[in-house]
Amino acid sequence: MKFELYQYVALCRDIPEYSLKRGDVAMLVDYVTHPDGGEDGYILEVFNAAGDSIAIFTVPMSAVAKLTSDAVLAVRSLAELK
Repeated sequence: MKFELYQYVALCRDIPEYSLKRGDVAMLVDYVTHPDGGEDGYILEVFNAAGDSIAIFTVPMSAVAKLTSDAVLAVRSLAELK
């Protein structure tokens, strides 16, 4: 399922190079076609709680999930993971 651009999605896996964890929220900002015919992907942007952009990266489409109405957003410090 291809999600719409500029919507928030949840990560389905950890992204350790950016200290992000499964369940963190990111905005889908673009689509990426796999150059060798593999799984296509998304370019995501992650913001801190103050609204500042802290990371932009590419993941396979299977690495994100739609936010659901029964989910609750939470705040945690990135420093906890370093």
